[in-house]
Amino acid sequence: MAETIEKYLPIWEEVTRLVTANPEVAPTIAGQLRLATVQGGGEGLLYLAVAQEFTQKLLETNLRSHILQALRQLPAAADIHDFIVLVDNLTPAVTSGSGYNSVTVPTTETKTNTRANPGFESQSTKSRTTYDGGFTAAQNPAQQQDSAQNAPVAGSESNLSAAEHPVVGAGIATINPATMLNPKLTFDNFVIGQTNRMAQAASIAVAEAPGVAYRPLFIYGDSGLGKTHLLHAIGNAALELHPGIRVRYVSSEEFTNSFINAIKNNKGAEFHESWRQVDILLIDDIQFLSRAKETLEAFFHTFNTLQNQNKQIVITSDVAPKQLADVENRLISRFEQGLLTDIQAPERDTRIAILKMKAEREHLVLGNDVLEFIADNFTANIRSLEGALTKVIAYASLTQQEINYDLVYTLLQSQLPSEADIEIQPQKIISITAEFFNVTVDEIYGPKRTQQLTKPRHIAMYLCHELTSLSLPKIGDLFNGRDHTTVMHACKKIASAISSDRNIYNEVEELTEKIRNENRK
Repeated sequence: MAETIEKYLPIWEEVTRLVTANPEVAPTIAGQLRLATVQGGGEGLLYLAVAQEFTQKLLETNLRSHILQALRQLPAAADIHDFIVLVDNLTPAVTSGSGYNSVTVPTTETKTNTRANPGFESQSTKSRTTYDGGFTAAQNPAQQQDSAQNAPVAGSESNLSAAEHPVVGAGIATINPATMLNPKLTFDNFVIGQTNRMAQAASIAVAEAPGVAYRPLFIYGDSGLGKTHLLHAIGNAALELHPGIRVRYVSSEEFTNSFINAIKNNKGAEFHESWRQVDILLIDDIQFLSRAKETLEAFFHTFNTLQNQNKQIVITSDVAPKQLADVENRLISRFEQGLLTDIQAPERDTRIAILKMKAEREHLVLGNDVLEFIADNFTANIRSLEGALTKVIAYASLTQQEINYDLVYTLLQSQLPSEADIEIQPQKIISITAEFFNVTVDEIYGPKRTQQLTKPRHIAMYLCHELTSLSLPKIGDLFNGRDHTTVMHACKKIASAISSDRNIYNEVEELTEKIRNENRK
């Protein structure tokens, strides 16, 4: 077999060269050829192996005619009239000129627990639930912001912070300041369905072989469907697979703040240099970059530099590149050079699987009737789905009741969709919350952080997150331009409080019902 492989290796190398040079084949698609390894040949067939079904499918469909055409051009391949692609989970990922080590790629099912960078210890911080006007060190939004701002980024001062964790109330994950990755968001706990399968497969391919296949990978879809989860999963898996690789997650808002801080401190050169040294750049919510033309220009040059160095860029957005407002065509065309893949609302089976996974994390076993009821009535996104289950778990925990269909129906009936329901406006949430706590809307928007104002402000942020499709940065904008980490902190604090404080649970429930009733008038 060794002689057979040696015979066919140069043939496959030449096929790869010819197909890559073919102007009809996009560079990102041609990059899949480098993920295949020769296994041998015989009886007119060339045998190849790849690590993922996704790569197999591309070689057998999009690239098939081009591969056969290239084989026909080679005298050494005169006896080859077809090829077969096998999926071999032990096939190593192929890296080219990467500057980091290539390792054997595990199967999708293999547990890829993210390791933190050397010297970084993950710590779990328990949220406080009383509103006494104070915070623990890990909870203080201002301190979180300062900590992120002072994180070492190759000489630049940045305002990078924690990514949103989709499991409300599950505890605050410790973010690695060198990568800004959330270690809790991995491929292992990403539930796969028909509406996100391609995005998940492409993300795994990128983590296995950064800078080879899809440059860039552009994932788009509505808020709350798992785009941020995939970004963190890519980074976490890449760290596991390629020791020494330089990964950086950043939201577009944080990239903007980092740029502004660098310019303000005359460190523009250090800013550009720091971002151009990463091997994998994971940038979230690219649509917000259009707010500042100078930042967009800075990102354009960073993007070009990384592309020219064969580095990996992964981008998320709520819309496809062509629908990005106020973004120049030169940047849109670069986004479209890579692979575009969307994520849509999960189908029924996936919604049930998501609920089961969340229940398992809470050490609960739920009946099929409970799972199906929630899955059938909360279909918009993962956020609303998990939010419904969180409410049920919180109530059952407070009252020590068994979770059954009757309890779930009673708790969630006010949230069930109806033909009369229309989209809830965040301004209505804020005004009703202000009236409920006997404060003014201006006070909720304002900078004061007294005990009287902190609680209603946090609850208003939480309800905006739970009852609308707004992203964290957009909610932050509503609250007088607050950073999205402040909103994230508020949501997690309230989610934790409703699980342990009956008074806060009742207040949130009463407010939710008030808001929904007002919205139906």
